[in-house]
Amino acid sequence: MVRSALIVVDVQVDFCPGGALQVQDGDEVVPVLNRCLAHFEHQGLPIALTQDFHPANHASFSAQGGPWPPHCVQGTVGVDFHPDLLVPASAEIFRKGTDPRYDAYSGFQARDARGLLLEQWLRQHEVDHLVVGGLATDYCVQATVLDGLGAGFAVTVLQVAIRGVNVHPGDSEEALVKMVANGAQVLSQYPF
Repeated sequence: MVRSALIVVDVQVDFCPGGALQVQDGDEVVPVLNRCLAHFEHQGLPIALTQDFHPANHASFSAQGGPWPPHCVQGTVGVDFHPDLLVPASAEIFRKGTDPRYDAYSGFQARDARGLLLEQWLRQHEVDHLVVGGLATDYCVQATVLDGLGAGFAVTVLQVAIRGVNVHPGDSEEALVKMVANGAQVLSQYPF
């Protein structure tokens, strides 16, 4: 029997409209993800949320020669989950990008409060299928999905619950094509 887990990627203030590195319409994923969160909680299935959690001198920031403006900096409001995201008490939080020397797009580079990597936690919960939504399609969602597939998980991407940065026009569409080419299933409608 397939055991699924919900992975909500980086639905944080700085990635939503008005944030330091806003994703256009990023906040539109929140109502859909809230329905998913409620469904998985009701079913007693594992829920993981990833969170960019950078020190102020992070290598990905433009002041250090990186490609991005400062975002999701520890101790700022921008690091918080979107205020309307209904995070269940049962959910596990995984933080990434905490080492100032390295960027970390994938949730599989993130650790929980005990130091467990996401994959270790998923294995402990006997998960074999991931349902993924969040921000941003062409960066952290894509990296998480590809790493999940590479680790042997079946992965379903909720197209209605992702939005992209699109630094270059079409980046999000290319990311979806790449995820599918690597074995992901993409659902264009809300499944629950």
